[in-house]
Amino acid sequence: MATMVTKAVHTRVLGICVNACPDVFSAALDLHRHGGGQIVTLNAEMTMAARADPTLGAAIEAAQLVIPDGAGVVWALARQGLGVRRSPGIELAHRLLEHAAAYGWRVALVGASPAVMERLEARLQEDLPSLRLVFTAHGYQESGAWPELERQLLGSDPNLVLVALGVPRQETWIADLAGSRRGLWMGVGGSFDVWAGVKKRAPAWMRALHVEWLYRLLKEPTRWRRMLALPEFAWGVLRERR
Repeated sequence: MATMVTKAVHTRVLGICVNACPDVFSAALDLHRHGGGQIVTLNAEMTMAARADPTLGAAIEAAQLVIPDGAGVVWALARQGLGVRRSPGIELAHRLLEHAAAYGWRVALVGASPAVMERLEARLQEDLPSLRLVFTAHGYQESGAWPELERQLLGSDPNLVLVALGVPRQETWIADLAGSRRGLWMGVGGSFDVWAGVKKRAPAWMRALHVEWLYRLLKEPTRWRRMLALPEFAWGVLRERR
């Protein structure tokens, strides 16, 4: 039977590193106090992708904080005797935005489509009027534009950078900037679409039952191939020695 963790434990799920900690928000703030780093939100799908993609696996391995975003990872940790709460990345990222607004952090946003980024900026100005947005850029840039974009982003000296470029690109792009970046850098997947009002999260009852993945599949049936990773993940965890 799993016991709720009272201090951070660095462990692995199917060979992929993850931090089992009692409070991911406090862990993120502590990371910021110590100079910052990359935050990865690990779920079953990303775990299997990292096992198949060495570049993604290396980016996760190099990250300073890997939180259990998905119910599958929480279940796998419980089988190791480590009880943790599921920590959805979208919720941690929004708490960090609220903290940034309250404490004057410099915030940068990268990713999503031009239309989503425009709506997101407007929404954030309404919801968090004291938020200091020092840099924004949509994710549909020409390949030749990225070096200058990165130079401008790093020059803005942000405390918090949220990146919505999708897995694995957002994780590997952040990792590639490791020698130059400061502050907290976090991949947030489709969070910008939700915050901008373009998409909706699963209802609270589905989130409580840990079937948010089913809601996404119903809304986007083309995801079915990606969802094949879920039974593969479960079988791998069951076979893994405790």
